[in-house]
Amino acid sequence: MPQADAVRIFVDADACPVKDEVYRVAGRCRVPVAVVAQGYLRIPADPMVERVAAGNAPDAADNWIAERAGARTIVVTADIPLAARCVKAGAVVIGPDGRVFTADSIGAALAMRNLMSDLRSAGGETSGPRPFATKDRSTFLSALDAAIRRLQRR
Repeated sequence: MPQADAVRIFVDADACPVKDEVYRVAGRCRVPVAVVAQGYLRIPADPMVERVAAGNAPDAADNWIAERAGARTIVVTADIPLAARCVKAGAVVIGPDGRVFTADSIGAALAMRNLMSDLRSAGGETSGPRPFATKDRSTFLSALDAAIRRLQRR
């Protein structure tokens, strides 16, 4: 069990393409990881990696993460509303593409998400997110490593 003031990583895992990268970096840095999903998800046999089955209620995994996010946590998610909740709680939030959400950038990300949602609900066609690329994986690894090191120095 990690110390109360230890750096922790929470992964919004249901559709996360960088779980293996999180395990690798967290293992190297000895940072505990909670892999949060609605139900069962395969994780490595590592005492530093915890599986959390948050339940089937709408937003159960998001709520579990947001309720525990704080100044010593790193949250990995592509979910913009969850990212906003976690940024507000003081967490470092990183998207799978390596984009770091901050208090300065989350408002624009939420506005764009809402605009695209409104366009789709009005019958407009949108292109959706761009495909996940090798460059995204590299950018994510750099952002995660930097966030861990920064929080460990505090």
